[in-house]
Amino acid sequence: MCWQADTTTAGVVAALGILRLGAVLVPLSAGQSEHERRTVLDDIEPSMLIAPNDVLRDDDVLAVDPASLRGDESFDVVSGFSVDELALVIYTSGTTGRPKGAMLTHGNLASGLDALHESWELAPDDQLVSALPLFHVHGLVAALFGVLSAGGAVELQARFDAHAYLDATAREQATLSFCVPTMLHRMAGADPSKLRGLRLLVSGSAPLSVSLFNELQRSASQTILERYGMTETLLTTSNPLHGERRPGTVGFALPGVTLDAPAHLEEARELKVAGPTVFKGYWRRPEATAEVLDDGWMATGDLVTVDADGYLVVCGRSKELIISGGFNVYPSEIEDALRGRFGIADAAVVGQPSPEWGEVVVAFVVLDGTTTLDERALRAVLAGELSSYKVPRRFEVTTELPRNPLGKLQRHLL
Repeated sequence: MCWQADTTTAGVVAALGILRLGAVLVPLSAGQSEHERRTVLDDIEPSMLIAPNDVLRDDDVLAVDPASLRGDESFDVVSGFSVDELALVIYTSGTTGRPKGAMLTHGNLASGLDALHESWELAPDDQLVSALPLFHVHGLVAALFGVLSAGGAVELQARFDAHAYLDATAREQATLSFCVPTMLHRMAGADPSKLRGLRLLVSGSAPLSVSLFNELQRSASQTILERYGMTETLLTTSNPLHGERRPGTVGFALPGVTLDAPAHLEEARELKVAGPTVFKGYWRRPEATAEVLDDGWMATGDLVTVDADGYLVVCGRSKELIISGGFNVYPSEIEDALRGRFGIADAAVVGQPSPEWGEVVVAFVVLDGTTTLDERALRAVLAGELSSYKVPRRFEVTTELPRNPLGKLQRHLL
C-alpha cells in the first residue's frame, strides 16, 4: 500500500495499521512532483493509496483519506510475522535517475530497532520532538518507530523551523533529538541553550562539521552522537552512548552488524556491511540488486577509513552522490533533466560544500550557441519535475566539460 508520509496522527496511525495488517508499506513524499510520484506508483502497482483527498489519484487504485479511517475491533490482525516477510519498500534514487525500491523485511526492522534500543538505551520515559520527513528511514524507522517501539512518546512537526523546534523541545522536556546537520546549523544560530535538557542529541544522514560539533558542545552543552546508515542497511554504526563521541567519525558497528573494515584502515576503501539489517533487494530490479548484494554483503559505495582506536570515518563516496540537507541527490537525474532544454547541449552536476546544507547542487552547462540561458524559466520547469532540493542553486555556463579520451566526464575537475 502506498502511503503519503504526512506527519499527522491520522497518517501515522494509518502507517502502523498497514504494517499490523501484514501489508507492505510504501512511503511517498508529500513534496514529490507529480512525475516523481507517478514513477513510483507505476513501478509498485499498489492495491491502495492512503493519502489526503487533494493529492494525485489513480483510477486503477483504491484511494483512502487517512482522516476518514476509523478503528474496527472486528478487523483481522495478522500475527506472528515471518522475519523474511516484506514490511517496507522505500524508494531511493538510482545513479541512472530511475528510483529504486529498497525492500525491507520485518526481520530487518526488528533487528535494527533492537540495536538502537540496546545502544542508545531507548526507554518508555523517552520523549522525542521530530521534524524529520517520514519517507526516509531516518525519520520513519530510527526516530518514529525507534521511540514508539520502546514505549516512548513522539511529537511530530510537519516541517522544521528552528525556533518552533527548540521551543517544543524545551516545552515537552524532550529527552531525545534526531537531526540532520542542516537542522543543527540553524538551531546553532537561534537559541541552542534550549537543547540542554536532552539526554541524547543524534546527527546523521550527512557529514557533520567538527566546527558545528564544537559549537553545540559549547552553546548547548551537548556532545553530539554521530551515526551512519543507509536505506538498504538501516543504521549500522554509531558513536558510543557511554564513552568518547569523536567528531568527524561515525563510531563502531551496532549490535549484530558486521563491517568489512579492518582495524586501523589508513587507506580508504569501499565499506561493505553484513547482518540482519541488510535489505532483501530492490523491487523488480534484480540487476541492480546483484550490483550491491553478494553473499549477504552490501556494497555501500561509501569510502571509509578506520582510525587507530577503531572509529569509522566516512571520507568520500564512490557513487558521486550529493547529500544536501540530509537528502540524496544523484547528478545523472538532474543532468538528464537539463540536457536538450533551453539550448543546453550538455550538463554536469556537482556538489559544492555548504556550511548549512552540507552540499548544494551546482550545474555546469554547455549551450548550443543559439540562445542565452534563461535561469528563471529553467528553474520553473525543473520545479515541476524535481524535488526542490534537487534543483541547482547555481548555474555555471562553460564552453566545454572536462572529459577523458574515452568521453567519460571528469567530474572531480569541476
